[in-house]
Amino acid sequence: MAFDSGPPTIPIGVFVLLRDIIRDRIGVWFDDDKRDLLAGKLAERLRARALVSFLDYYYLLKYGPGADEEWPQLTDALSVQETYFWRELDQVRALVDVLVPEHVAAERGPVRVWSAACATGEEPLSIAIALAEGGWFDRADVEVWASDVSPAALDKARAGVYRERSFRALPPHLREKYFTPVAGGWSVARDLHSRVNFVRANLLEPSDTVTLATAPFVFCRNVFIYFSAATVARVVGHFAARMPRPGFLFPGVSESLLRVTTEFQLEEVGKAFVYAKR
Repeated sequence: MAFDSGPPTIPIGVFVLLRDIIRDRIGVWFDDDKRDLLAGKLAERLRARALVSFLDYYYLLKYGPGADEEWPQLTDALSVQETYFWRELDQVRALVDVLVPEHVAAERGPVRVWSAACATGEEPLSIAIALAEGGWFDRADVEVWASDVSPAALDKARAGVYRERSFRALPPHLREKYFTPVAGGWSVARDLHSRVNFVRANLLEPSDTVTLATAPFVFCRNVFIYFSAATVARVVGHFAARMPRPGFLFPGVSESLLRVTTEFQLEEVGKAFVYAKR
């Protein structure tokens, strides 16, 4: 397929086929006005596969052979990995300063936190830093789990080396305490990094998250903005079915769940808004 004459264009019928299969498999949704955006993201995959049309690519994803090997590559191509340390900190503070003390005082079992769609790891490591600063690793049984559907993102998270852009909100004294300068960036301290369990999980596959979703504290931030309303309802419903009572779901500050679920009620905890399953 030659794109030298201009940006690639997906015929509308093929766009619908590709959009729907992507939504059903990994949840990412492209509205009608995002057809050119999807075309641009898929163009490189067509080149890599030496395919001549977007329809050929759809047949590859749908029927194979090679579909199982291609889906992780496509997932990486579509993943949005824009994140940084100490992002939307009020929710982390609500967890560490209010909810964890309540959980421990009520003797509700291990403090298990799941960072769903963790991208390259800045979010779960921020949570781990905040828990460490609060002394909770020494005072309670604490588990931090982190998952993502993108193999490339998880590789970076497991490597634990971050460039300057990831530190734009983290106080300098915390960077000096928990990171060491290395070639290519800053490496997270081994003791802190080992506190986070990184696993691959697709939020649309219940078998991937059936255990993870039993955590009483689930961060799933800035993910639902890329899903259709039906997909959000499906994922949140699975969370609600598995989470204990009380359980707390932390979406992004711009993401509202009020129209897709009645299982969670919006509450103000500290300076943050959290969805609670009571």
